[in-house]
Amino acid sequence: MPKFLLFFFYCFISIAAQAQLTISGSVLDKGKINLVEHVRVVSTGGMFAMTDSMGRYNIMVKPQDSIYFVYNNKPTQKFAVNKIANTAQFDVSIHLFVNSKYSMLKEVVVYSKTYKQDSLENRQTYADVFEYKKPGLSTSITPGGAVGADVNELINMFRFKRNKRLKAFRNRLEAQEEERYINYRFNKIFVGRITGLKSPELDSFMVWFRPSYEFTAAADEIAFNQYILNASYQFKKWGFVDPAKKQDDL
Repeated sequence: MPKFLLFFFYCFISIAAQAQLTISGSVLDKGKINLVEHVRVVSTGGMFAMTDSMGRYNIMVKPQDSIYFVYNNKPTQKFAVNKIANTAQFDVSIHLFVNSKYSMLKEVVVYSKTYKQDSLENRQTYADVFEYKKPGLSTSITPGGAVGADVNELINMFRFKRNKRLKAFRNRLEAQEEERYINYRFNKIFVGRITGLKSPELDSFMVWFRPSYEFTAAADEIAFNQYILNASYQFKKWGFVDPAKKQDDL
C-alpha cells in the first residue's frame, strides 16, 4: 500500500509539473522606452515574481491562470495565460512614465560605404599629398603689377628630403587605393558565387589568382567574371593548393 501511494504521489507531481509553464518578458513605462524594475508580477494561481534592474521577469503559471502587474500599488488589467500568444516574450507597458538607467534601443540601420565613397574621402583627407607636384620655377605677380619668381616654389625646389618623402607617401597611398579597388571587385562573396568554392579552397584561390590592378580597372563585368570562371577551372584541376605557395612554384 505505501508503495502504491508513493507511486501515485510521483505521478501527481509529474502531471502538475507538466501542467505548469513559464511566462517571461519585460515591463516598460508608458513611453515604451524605459525598462521598469521592482514591478510585482502576480499570478491568480498564487505565484509571484519581481522584475529585475532591466525590467525582466519570469513567472511559473498554469494554463487556467491569469497574471497582472503591480507598480506603486497600482495593478494593471489581468491577462489570461491561455490567450498569451508568445509566453517566452510577453512584454507589457504600464501607464506611467518612469526614469530608468536602461531603455529599449531604437532600430539602428548600418550602411556600409561603397568603394567610391571611401576612395573620395581618402582623396579629400590627403588632398595635399595626392595633388603634390614636383616644385619648379614659376612666376607670380606682385600687388604692384610686377612679375617675378615665386619664392615659395623656389624654396621648395631645394627641400629635397621633403619632396622625396611626399612623393613616396603619394605612391604608397595610390598603391593602397589600387589594392582596395581589387578587394572591392575581387571579394570572397562574389568569387565564391561564381566559382562555387568554399573555404579553405576559396582562401587559396583568392591568393593564387588575385588579378592585377591594371586588369581589374580595365576589364568590364563580363570579362572580369569570365576570368574568375576560367581561373576556377584551372584551380580545380590542381586540387587543393597551399595559399602560402606561389603560382610559379608549381
